Amino acid sequence: MNLHEYQGKEILSTFGVKIQKGIVVNTPQEAVAAAKKLTEETGTGWHVLKAQVHAGGRGKGGGVKLAKNLEEVESIADQIIGMQLITPQTSAEGKKVHQLLVAEDVYYPGETETSEFYISVLLNRTSGRNMIMYSTEGGMDIETVAEETPHLIFTEEIDPATGMLPFQARRVAFNLGLSGAAFKDMTKFVTALYTAYDKSDASLFEINPVLKTSDNKILAVDAKVTIDDNALFRHKDYLELRDIREENPIEVEAGALGLNYVDLDGNVGCMVNGAGLAMATMDLIKQAGGEPANFLDVGGTADAARVEAAFQIILKDPEVKAILINIFGGIVRCDRVAQGVIDAYKNMGTINVPIIVRLQGTNADIAKELIDNSGLDVQSAVEFQEAADKVQTVLA
Repeated sequence: MNLHEYQGKEILSTFGVKIQKGIVVNTPQEAVAAAKKLTEETGTGWHVLKAQVHAGGRGKGGGVKLAKNLEEVESIADQIIGMQLITPQTSAEGKKVHQLLVAEDVYYPGETETSEFYISVLLNRTSGRNMIMYSTEGGMDIETVAEETPHLIFTEEIDPATGMLPFQARRVAFNLGLSGAAFKDMTKFVTALYTAYDKSDASLFEINPVLKTSDNKILAVDAKVTIDDNALFRHKDYLELRDIREENPIEVEAGALGLNYVDLDGNVGCMVNGAGLAMATMDLIKQAGGEPANFLDVGGTADAARVEAAFQIILKDPEVKAILINIFGGIVRCDRVAQGVIDAYKNMGTINVPIIVRLQGTNADIAKELIDNSGLDVQSAVEFQEAADKVQTVLA
């Protein structure tokens, strides 16, 4: 589950991570009131206005701007709230901005003794350990840094048996070239950041930039946070932070129906039971000359109602030119799935795309007979290659 910047910063703050203070607003008038409040609390005269969407690169799309007075706060807020923000990480249509973060300006006017760093905490899937990745090149796309100056990216792996140790936090501060008060503040910052990542069951904490102010304070100026969905049962308060307006509406609907669905840019819809088989099915479609339109795992109870719900979700994508149903009958019998496909097809009426059904496992022969004798425009297959050939034929 992705969080907005202001939500991520709230979590960081509860674990003692110093953050750039800000107030989230919904209207230009609220933005002015928030700016006045921040001025009273922090003394800041300038304010940074940030669009709150689940996408990086907001500044490149005009979603992050500096206001030097209250008139500019209101004017810029009016421009950003309600706009379709297009960034390198959004679709061509962009994302509508519903909320705005009014934040204090921590780049003190006239001061130049500041530094920006990149720090993230994530899982290193190769080693199976959590990892702190950091760089002196903050404020830039980390992908660009990795490509052009890979020697400027450092990593620190954390042993799960011991957790993060003090010497590791000091090594991070040392590699970032800090000393004195900034060195001490960075060790505290990194330690608190890792604790926040660990205790919140996050899969990603990315702070870009981490700022060293001219008076040697270390602050999180931005926060990209992803919480592990599988751990949300331990954090019911985090569920309230979910903003479904930022999510793919088809994926939201599929989730409500209990389907594991991910929307993709392809032309062949997939309906499969089991994540591993789903991945293999997408490979099969690619080899047949098509592109998978989705990842859809219906699970082990592929009855008529569930199959019909999956059909409806797949057919919401206008780019789908064919549907491949690939079911292994282990927990569920193939004939039961076949009957579910037939019943769902009849309930939905006309389906205007070809359907290939591959059923393998328990009662696969009975299932094939049911499909072949149904009188419906559904093609059955038993082997992987047979299914691939039929996908290739219908796409030709």
